[in-house]
Amino acid sequence: MSSDRRLFLTSLSALGAGAGLAIAGCSRPVANQPGTKPAGKSDDDEEVTPVEDLMREHGVLRRVMYLYDDVIQRLATRREVPLDALAGCAGIVRRVIEDYHEKLEEDFLFPRFEKAGKLADLTAILRRQHQSGRTLTDQITALAKAPLGDADRDKLATALRSFNHMYRPHAAREDTVLFPELRGLVGKHAYGELGDQFEDKEKQMLGDKGFEHAVADVARLEQAFGLDDLGRL
Repeated sequence: MSSDRRLFLTSLSALGAGAGLAIAGCSRPVANQPGTKPAGKSDDDEEVTPVEDLMREHGVLRRVMYLYDDVIQRLATRREVPLDALAGCAGIVRRVIEDYHEKLEEDFLFPRFEKAGKLADLTAILRRQHQSGRTLTDQITALAKAPLGDADRDKLATALRSFNHMYRPHAAREDTVLFPELRGLVGKHAYGELGDQFEDKEKQMLGDKGFEHAVADVARLEQAFGLDDLGRL
């Protein structure tokens, strides 16, 4: 083989090896690039969006309201009411919905809509309903603390009916009118910041995995009412 040909083949081999290393290097994931999940992150680790956070808390509320419906039926037919479990329901409403969820709305959502002059009439009504709901929760909590006489049974049934009658359209109007407008109102960046603020507030008010604990608490109350088997419904 001539020296010129030997030199050509040696150069070609070196070039091929270099290209292979370049290709191998490009195949490695680049860490911490914007828009990519960090190594080891799965879809389950994705952050919950602000609207998803609020709507799944409405799911907790609706599960409690179903138990309130059951108490209303028990009162109407003069059946026994599990008062301890009922007090637990009111406790979840106070802790998760009124002191946490509604405070998020009042501090972070309603002012943004009102400042923008958008859905301000709706937010004013929602604020008033929050106050009415807290008054009803006070009544339900007080009545669940002692054996019920006939007058107390009537008062409790009225408070539970009033609560559910108000909160069903309240939550539905937020889910279908207010919440869908939030992202467009605040913009993508501020929307992401809201998610971080909601997460910080949840840990502060409810502890780590506050939502998961609330769901577990509701499930235990459903067992106490004998309403934990979804298939039987």
